[in-house]
Amino acid sequence: MHTRDIIRKSIAFMEDRLQEALTLEQIAGHAGFSPHHFHRLFRREVGTNVADYLRRRRLCLASRMLLYSDQSIIDISLHGHFESQEAFTRAFKRMYGMPPGRFRKMFSPHIQEPKGEVTMRQDTKVKGWILSGSHPHQYEIGIDRGTVHQGHASGYIKALTPKGPGAFATLMQQFKADQYVGKRMRFSGFVRTAGVKEYCGLWMRVDNSAEDVLQFDNMNDRKIVGDTNWNHYAIVLDVPSNAATVSIGVLLMGPGQAWVDSFRFEEVDASVPTTNLELHYELPDEPSNLNFDE
Repeated sequence: MHTRDIIRKSIAFMEDRLQEALTLEQIAGHAGFSPHHFHRLFRREVGTNVADYLRRRRLCLASRMLLYSDQSIIDISLHGHFESQEAFTRAFKRMYGMPPGRFRKMFSPHIQEPKGEVTMRQDTKVKGWILSGSHPHQYEIGIDRGTVHQGHASGYIKALTPKGPGAFATLMQQFKADQYVGKRMRFSGFVRTAGVKEYCGLWMRVDNSAEDVLQFDNMNDRKIVGDTNWNHYAIVLDVPSNAATVSIGVLLMGPGQAWVDSFRFEEVDASVPTTNLELHYELPDEPSNLNFDE
């Protein structure tokens, strides 16, 4: 099993047990590694250590409970396996900039209906990102403040109307390649899906000034389908010396919805393998059908 698959397996294990007491030994054992080796692999792939990942996810879960439930702060802190309410308050304040009681008072009235039913605040524009694809008018992008991996919000792309086979849209952005030339870059982040029937995946492309594709990966060989919980995915590509632009995004083909959060775009060393999909174009040895008789 590839390292990335092992890390995703371990993240799924943790996501299913955020309210349980977990140790590094348990998580590493589930992945089939020693704690030391697993910790090193996890940090290299995800960019944080296991303890920090669990703490941030539990704080995010706590923020949802503060907003969408009437549980006491001390009960919420116990759900998150903090040793005391004081320790929970300190950690929450570091992540959200205010203590949990103030967070609840400040934001709860704006996201709950008078009868207590939960409603999401969604924005239909996402700063820095655009909607593109074969049928962009049949999809929607936005900010979701109800389904979150870390922090206050996630981005999403959602199919609105029935599509024909092969229809897709993407939440994407494009930028100059200048400062990344000669480097191996990793585009990674967390994805959650619902009702994806064809496929969803991160994608990244490196083009030259003539818009020829130099490096490309769209996770076509490791598709995300169905209903999935938050998990970590990554694309690693080299940026050649003649690169002009880099494009990144998340692609949704067919019906369904995908949420994305905690994206990172960073240089990695040569020990991290690339995920480039080789695009081979077989040329014939000689011209054919010059008279159009066939």
